[in-house]
Amino acid sequence: MRRKFPWLRSLIVLGCFGLVISFVVPLLDRIIQIYQLVAKSSPILGGFVVLLVMGVLAGLFFVTWRYINLFQSEPTPPRPIPDAPTDKIEAAQDSLEALERQVEQIQDEVMRRSLAEQTEQLKQNFIRQELRVVVFGVGSAGKTSLVNGLLDLSLQDIASKGEVGATMGTTQLGKVYAPVQFQNLEVPIQFTDCPGILEASALGSDREQESRKIATEADLIVFVVDDDLRRSEFEVLKALTEIGKRTILAFNKIDRLTKSDREMIHTSLRSRVLSFIAPEDVVAIAASPSPITLDNGEVVTPKPKIQPLLARILDILSYEGDELVADNVLLRSQRLTEETREVLSQQQQAEAEKVVEKFQWLVVGVVFATPLPVVDLLATAAINAQMVVEIGRVYGCEINIDRGKELANSLTRTLVSLGIVKGVVQIVTTAISVTLVGLVLKATIQSVTAAYLTRIAGKSFIEYFSRDRDWGDGGIAEVVQRQFQLNRRDEFLKAFLQDAVNRVMVLVKQQM
Repeated sequence: MRRKFPWLRSLIVLGCFGLVISFVVPLLDRIIQIYQLVAKSSPILGGFVVLLVMGVLAGLFFVTWRYINLFQSEPTPPRPIPDAPTDKIEAAQDSLEALERQVEQIQDEVMRRSLAEQTEQLKQNFIRQELRVVVFGVGSAGKTSLVNGLLDLSLQDIASKGEVGATMGTTQLGKVYAPVQFQNLEVPIQFTDCPGILEASALGSDREQESRKIATEADLIVFVVDDDLRRSEFEVLKALTEIGKRTILAFNKIDRLTKSDREMIHTSLRSRVLSFIAPEDVVAIAASPSPITLDNGEVVTPKPKIQPLLARILDILSYEGDELVADNVLLRSQRLTEETREVLSQQQQAEAEKVVEKFQWLVVGVVFATPLPVVDLLATAAINAQMVVEIGRVYGCEINIDRGKELANSLTRTLVSLGIVKGVVQIVTTAISVTLVGLVLKATIQSVTAAYLTRIAGKSFIEYFSRDRDWGDGGIAEVVQRQFQLNRRDEFLKAFLQDAVNRVMVLVKQQM
């Protein structure tokens, strides 16, 4: 960091010089006087005194010079030694282990097998013998020519190459080339030529999705452009870097531009991507230079200018290869973890809803057999502590029956305070009184009301436990109110009430 206020520093230095001079001049005068006084009795002693004083002055000047030198010059920080990427590798391994444990909890055999296979593929990334470089960009940017040029620079003779001079859409599927070995790199590189992006057609959209999928599996991306970035290209490029993909921006076809235009575009590219790509990772190239006609009429095709790009690729892979592989595995394992969590969440939701359904219909029989005032039936049936315990168990939360009662009582008070109890009684009474009369009517209304309130309570607790025992910003009242509104929709309510009444009728027949 540069020091501020250089004028103040200069003023202090001048002040120091002034102090030194104001001290030295009187001192010299005093030394002369002392020498004259001592030399009268002993010239040798006088010379010794002079030497001693000169040594003191020399030491004083050395200290002053040292202080000024330190004051004016900035200390050169030691070059940091890059840390080994053990943290990321360990993080990726831990992520995979956690993912395996989650996959084992999935009950659906087909889904579990699919996720297990994907997890195993990720584990193989740690032992694979090549680094994956994906060449990405629009179809006309010269991706295939660039890949061919990079292959030509390798130490091996690769016979399988893509079609050079590709127009939009020529490379319809991701073309994966055999791994090639380069000097100064321990492991080979596997290049992939992605389908072109941003093509205006349904087929082009499908190819773009394929390209993005391939890019997310890359260790290093070479994003190829042949002009300044369009907005659509910029958004795709930024999105790739935001998900953690190490990216080089290759500015291709510079041979077709004048020197001034080339420098202007190159500078613009570096400026626009500065926030997420380092300037040294924006490289100008000419993968397939256009033929040149000489003065004598001879047509000459210049050699490709891609050596700077290759050097940058090898430099990154040499120093960051293991870390990039770990980043790749970590990124993909995190995405697979999210997918697994979603499957587990749906599985838990289905199990918890079975618990709610079991208790809501259990309540019908209990309340019909022992009619109670509405508030009492809430405490004993609609908000059932055992239901709370079982829902918690589905979400991996072991709570005892006393804690279940506390939660149930809290939700009971919320139902009453929000007027939901009265609302449910009115809904059930209006729907049932049309078809039932007499003593059966009262018992049926209580039974169905209890079942309905049990459902609202159960659904509320599902939301509570799925959020890791958190009611959310709006608290318990907002959750309960939302569940009440969701469970009073006409299409659901009609089916629920019909089912509840049918169950009551079965009980009535059993008592006859």
